[in-house]
Amino acid sequence: MNYDVTIVGAGPAGLFASYELANYLNGNQKYKILLIDKGTRALRRNCPLMSPKEKCTFCNPCHINYGLGGAGTFSSGIINLRPDIGGELHELMRSWDAAQEMINYVDSILLKFGAPKDRLFRPNEEKVKEIQKKAAKAGAEFVPILQRHIGTDKSPLVIENMTNYIETSGIQVAEMTEVYNVQKTGNNFVLKTNKGDVESKIVLLAPGRAGAQWFYEQTKKLAIDTVPGPLDIGVRVEVESFVMDELTSAVWDPKIIMYSKKYDDKVRTFCVNPRGYIMKEVYDDGTIGVNGETYADKKSNNTNFAFLATVKLSDPLEDTIEYGKSIARLMTRLGGEKPIVQRLIDFEKGRRSTWDRIARSTVKPTLKDVTPGDISMGIPYRIVTDLMEGLEKLDNISSGIYSSNTLLYAPEIKYYSVKTVVDSNMETVVDNLFVAGDGAGLSRGINVAAATGVLAARGIMTKLDLN
Repeated sequence: MNYDVTIVGAGPAGLFASYELANYLNGNQKYKILLIDKGTRALRRNCPLMSPKEKCTFCNPCHINYGLGGAGTFSSGIINLRPDIGGELHELMRSWDAAQEMINYVDSILLKFGAPKDRLFRPNEEKVKEIQKKAAKAGAEFVPILQRHIGTDKSPLVIENMTNYIETSGIQVAEMTEVYNVQKTGNNFVLKTNKGDVESKIVLLAPGRAGAQWFYEQTKKLAIDTVPGPLDIGVRVEVESFVMDELTSAVWDPKIIMYSKKYDDKVRTFCVNPRGYIMKEVYDDGTIGVNGETYADKKSNNTNFAFLATVKLSDPLEDTIEYGKSIARLMTRLGGEKPIVQRLIDFEKGRRSTWDRIARSTVKPTLKDVTPGDISMGIPYRIVTDLMEGLEKLDNISSGIYSSNTLLYAPEIKYYSVKTVVDSNMETVVDNLFVAGDGAGLSRGINVAAATGVLAARGIMTKLDLN
């Protein structure tokens, strides 16, 4: 099979690149374009954990991590409408105004395909000022952001609508297609897949967070220039919703950033899910993790958020993905292939939680497929210290977080891969090889991932002389 352009990965980066190319093609069949994804279509993605059984059956591939729409499809569907949240788009584009315009463009496309117009959350200025004062006194920073909430229940339809548009515009979509490796042969690329070889003149790699390890392996084979990337390691915190009401009434997904006293490590909140649920993730290598989701209609009594410490490594161990995976492997074994849940009071005292102790908490866990245990048995001491310090600071901003009722789930690890060296069109040092999104280390969220996909598509159009 021969194509002019092949896009690997149909998450936000790959989908938005496909959309941009579809727009410029405008039905023109002159160019053959293929969009590949390891998983299935958005409306066919069905996690057993979301069924009444609430039991992980280790689907291959995991419907939470893989499939059209990417891992973000079953997240809370929060779109941060700022270019410096979810990545550094303003640095990639070398202009704040241009980057903000791009984020607005991404938002307009989501609205076009069904994202709810009435779920735009503007920061409450009066409440924001009060929280910023509290944060400053606690030694933290509270960042107010304009956000759109699509919702876990609404996102699949938005993705499906977008996919249908892409297909009717002439782009071929290949689901359940795994790319084993990418080779440069002469002026073309050959992609080895489970459904045969694909030859392409231009390739865009957008494998997403779940494909970060795969992408890292490809960079070595293809001699793509990269720099070491960071890694976020931590836990997902679950509290009763009223504990976080002051924060979530000011900003839907409040961003709080701080630096630990002992190690000066960056610690932050991420992906806050007001009245949301916690989900289990399963990766290709069998390691597990946790994430959060929020529905537009369905509500729990709890609010959850990721609490993450940023890790940067240097020579001789610069492979942050392998470092993260080594922790994930240990945590997976400790939890018997299930995430570990622990009361904060037990975490503080260094003792294992049991189901009896969990039952004493007023917080009723929204993820049942877990193992009560001791998170500090698998998370490095430095990270544990960062998290403990950070949770105490958070309690000074939102009283009740540092409580014996609070539940912690682990591991929550964000694999961002190495950061790829690219030009303004997202092209690598390898001619005609473009990259985009979280898997390439260029973003840390749906908004910037989508934006890098658009930038890559525009660079590809220049190569195809479509402009």
